[in-house]
Amino acid sequence: MSTSAAGPWWRSAVIYQIYPRSFADGNGDGIGDIEGIRAHLDHLSGLGVDAVWLSPWYPSPMADAGYDVADYRDIDPVFGSLAEAEELIAEAHDRGIRIIVDVVPNHCSDAHPWFQAALAGGPDAPERELFWFRPGGGPGGDRPPTEWVSQFGGGTWTRTTNPDGTPGDWYLHLFAPEQPDLNWDHPRVRAEFEDILRFWLDRGVDGIRIDSAALLMKDPALPEVVDGAPSPFVDLDAVHDVYRDWRRIADGYPGDRALIGEVWLPDRERFANYLRPDELHSAFNFDFLGCAWEAAALRRCVDDTLAAHAPVGAPATWVLSNHDVTRHVTRYGRADTTFSFATKREGVPTDLELGTVRARAAALLTLALPGAVYVYQGEELGLWEVEDIPTELRQDPMWGRSGHGRDGCRVPLPWSADAPPFGFSPDDAVRAPWLPQPAEWKDRTVRAQTGDPYSMLELYRAAIGIRRAEPGLGDGEMRWLAAPDGVLGFARGAGFACLVNLGGAPVPLPPHEARLLASGPLEGDLLPPDTAVWLRTAEDPAAGPTSAG
Repeated sequence: MSTSAAGPWWRSAVIYQIYPRSFADGNGDGIGDIEGIRAHLDHLSGLGVDAVWLSPWYPSPMADAGYDVADYRDIDPVFGSLAEAEELIAEAHDRGIRIIVDVVPNHCSDAHPWFQAALAGGPDAPERELFWFRPGGGPGGDRPPTEWVSQFGGGTWTRTTNPDGTPGDWYLHLFAPEQPDLNWDHPRVRAEFEDILRFWLDRGVDGIRIDSAALLMKDPALPEVVDGAPSPFVDLDAVHDVYRDWRRIADGYPGDRALIGEVWLPDRERFANYLRPDELHSAFNFDFLGCAWEAAALRRCVDDTLAAHAPVGAPATWVLSNHDVTRHVTRYGRADTTFSFATKREGVPTDLELGTVRARAAALLTLALPGAVYVYQGEELGLWEVEDIPTELRQDPMWGRSGHGRDGCRVPLPWSADAPPFGFSPDDAVRAPWLPQPAEWKDRTVRAQTGDPYSMLELYRAAIGIRRAEPGLGDGEMRWLAAPDGVLGFARGAGFACLVNLGGAPVPLPPHEARLLASGPLEGDLLPPDTAVWLRTAEDPAAGPTSAG
């Protein structure tokens, strides 16, 4: 578990995201749990990942799949127990795998003791200062304090009922009504989360992933959102004081503990502010995730990403999918290969064969770029977005509020067998998986793909293995290579090159000494469209402009 000579682990790590409900079900109730994760640690070590990030596993009413936290210092019984979590951390460490837990600081659950006390105590309850309670507007206070729009669609204020039954104040929730926003101007909120960080760091976790990291602070004047004006609740300068305090706590622990921010911001300079040397260690690169499958767009995104990170000395991260977005096998099979929540859509025609070919090439692209890489569970199996889930089985609150949801990327993993539940649950399971699995996934199970040299799983295993062995990969510099239109070519270290053909016709391979790995079959000395290859090259290939990693 030591830090390599190349620098702290988080600068180069391959980090695997586990969505606990959907990874593996150990007790047969149809919901993934810690027992299931522990039973499949060998899959993760065989894949070669350096760390695992676990989406929230805390006690929760599950109004938003655990992102509505009722108790930040325990484990929800549906997932197991705190003792099991501690055993998982130890067993992962024994395999050289670090553990990152998800902390949700912008909001808690409406079942949290603080919020329950705020409701029960009426308008004068001191706990109301820990949230954003405000009187309504208009006659009788029947209009919300602002017209802000929720991240899930709809309004951001819900009116309370006083203990005597009369209409009360309103409270703010940037997400679902069951997720009241915390007031980060209050010292008790700050002290509470600093203690929560210590709680998990004391248990040996190696990193903290911070949900909605840019949203904590609000303008207390509660102005309306105005186009062209700074947001009253996104990326306020005061949020950086919070993360400086958190950094001091993380730095007080041995072993390079990392703070990783979920930061969705269009302004790259503002984004980089979160990564200054005394704040977060890294943050997710959502520009890359949403980028079109086009050579010019991807090159521009890579250059802009590295340029934004360079002044603060932080490593870039590369992400293709996660628990919130359309799986990239599906995205890459569409005419429009971009992603944004504003255009998230289901039912758009998708060529899954084309999407899979492109996803294979994208895997080699991301694993060769400078910095850290995130792999979302099932990505290594080539899973696609499940878009035909019956409405009555959907559980994502975003579905009902906005007409599009995230359940399709959260369908439980297929491990073995030829029919659902595909080994997700034990043979004697008492319930079916919490979301239905497509019968077509019988060819996408771990068992079906293991040993198949042409499978997505074996491609990931081979690529991560080469990445671990290749000194030029991970954190560091890259050099663009001269390449035909529609082709990305870059060199890493001495003697390694990656080429990705995003054009419509095969292109000649450059001079090379060996072919280390290809995402698909080559045509002699030609690289086919939508294919990537890793090459062993001469020490000093012809280079284009240099980009610092």
